[in-house]
Amino acid sequence: MQAFSELLNIMDDLRAKCPWDMKQTNESLRHLTIEEVYELSDSILDGDTKGIKEELGDILLHIVFYAKLGEEKGDFDIESVIRSICKKLIDRHPHIYGDTIVNNEEDVKKNWEQLKLKEGRTSILGGVPKGLPALVKAYRIQEKVKQVGFEWEYKEQVWDKVQEEMQELQEAIAKNDRENMEEEFGDLLFTMVNYARFLEVEPEAALERCNIKFIRRFKYMEEQSKILQKDLKEMSLDEMESLWQEAKHKA
Repeated sequence: MQAFSELLNIMDDLRAKCPWDMKQTNESLRHLTIEEVYELSDSILDGDTKGIKEELGDILLHIVFYAKLGEEKGDFDIESVIRSICKKLIDRHPHIYGDTIVNNEEDVKKNWEQLKLKEGRTSILGGVPKGLPALVKAYRIQEKVKQVGFEWEYKEQVWDKVQEEMQELQEAIAKNDRENMEEEFGDLLFTMVNYARFLEVEPEAALERCNIKFIRRFKYMEEQSKILQKDLKEMSLDEMESLWQEAKHKA
């Protein structure tokens, strides 16, 4: 509590004395906050515990900053923010703070969604942010509708659906139907996200790990091309493939 109080005091000082901090608004901070969350994500994927600690501090600063802006406008302050989340957590955990009985994690998730509907949301999908990246949004949509039973029973059924969507995409490609190609490609991606859930694989993290791996291997190819004194653009596909296979074993 002493450390948190010190952070609040520093925020007051910055807002009163620092030219940059004095100019900030909710809108100007928004893209910076998104950056901080992605930096936290990078640290998590890298297993960088020092980085995780640092990025959590940056995000905490942003929370305090938004609360300070709210306080200045008379809308809310950091205390009301904290009390609000405390109340929400208590209300949405009746199996801890009430007499509701749950048997497993899935029961907890179902109760959570039903309680949100009772709080006034008209759709179970109302809590999916519009600004989420499409891959993450697809995952969250599927997780949400699962809570009301709109879900495949077995992963084999989902894989059959993947095959079906792949076939429909191939048919659109054969017809050179550009609009339908995009739609069918989207359907295929959405179904692959669903399959990932059944495999208990987080698709956004899986794709990002693939991105990182590709970057690492391609950089190896670039380094080797310099050693060979031959630009990648001058290499044949067979030569680049040879370097790629080498990178797979070394990078």
